[in-house]
Amino acid sequence: MSATVPDTPTLLQAAADYLEGELLPTLPDSHRFQTRVTVNLLRLVERELRLAPAQQPAEHTRLRALTGREGSLEELNAALANDILVGNVTLTDHELLQHLRQTLHETLQIHHPAWTRDEAGPTSPRRT
Repeated sequence: MSATVPDTPTLLQAAADYLEGELLPTLPDSHRFQTRVTVNLLRLVERELRLAPAQQPAEHTRLRALTGREGSLEELNAALANDILVGNVTLTDHELLQHLRQTLHETLQIHHPAWTRDEAGPTSPRRT
């Protein structure tokens, strides 16, 4: 992409900001809900594009350590689920619990970021 064109997350953020700040207030009720859904979708995709590139390798590293195997995220998640099912890893395993907490936190950062903010964070989080 050209250096003069903003990156995709920035473009998505600008589109969502326009729809929410400029267009939404002017719409009749019959179109407000669908526009709100579109804004939420744009914001979710923007967060995924911005956050997932760092989150996925970290999750992959944790899964490799937990399972002792190599493979894709999908393969390693399936292997971990099987290890839990057959009792090779227990639900009280400290490393498993840390992995699950971190993975949940990272997923919520994309899908429900307001749920991951502590009390010192923004007082009026953006709708998601």
